[in-house]
Amino acid sequence: MTGFLRVLAVDDEPPALDELAYHLRADPRVARLHTAGDATEALRVLRDADVDVVFLDIRMPGLDGMELARVLRRFARPPAIVFVTAYDDGAVDAFDLGATDYVRKPVQAERLAESLRRVVGSRVVPTHPAAMARAEPDPTIPVELAGTTRMLPRSAVRWVEAQGDYARLHTADGSHLVRVPLATLAERWADAGFVRIHRSYLVQLRLIAELRLANSGYVVVVDETELPVSRRHTRELKDKLVRAAKQDWNR
Repeated sequence: MTGFLRVLAVDDEPPALDELAYHLRADPRVARLHTAGDATEALRVLRDADVDVVFLDIRMPGLDGMELARVLRRFARPPAIVFVTAYDDGAVDAFDLGATDYVRKPVQAERLAESLRRVVGSRVVPTHPAAMARAEPDPTIPVELAGTTRMLPRSAVRWVEAQGDYARLHTADGSHLVRVPLATLAERWADAGFVRIHRSYLVQLRLIAELRLANSGYVVVVDETELPVSRRHTRELKDKLVRAAKQDWNR
């Protein structure tokens, strides 16, 4: 498909806005492009026009990009948000706000094209009733890959390991260090099946292959990796595993 996305680009620096607009106009998926030099002008555009995605600078005078994104989340039909910034200290807040992507300046055409692909994927709604019943939100978290910030789907995370004020997300093909405390992820991801098994470990319950007694106490096995279970979490973990098994039997 070509020419179907309605886009708003917001940046208070004219050269940066011009560069962003140039790359967006060059992409065949963009049907209409609006630009704004600050949040106030952006809100005027959004009042008068339907927009699918907002490419948004973070550090702006007055209402900054994060504050504007919080306003947009309250819209009846909120647009997708892609943050475009020279800084990486807003990545955690971007994750918390459900941003579709987080792009570092200077903007590269290939990186922007990838963001548009993510936007298209996030805006596709299944039309078959059975598919709609299966569809569930899959939040993302920003991670650094070769100097580029990308949004990792939560569903790709197998288990999480605390490393000070950071957390290491383990996936099937590697791991990523993010500046989010383990306790924060444990709270936010509890409804998605992630359980605390130790002060240093959080795991996806459905991926636990074994719970067994070892020399130093209980361990769980996830992807052939043994992870320790602390004494205080053992009883709760056993109860959750039993409940999960009963739910599977009753399906």
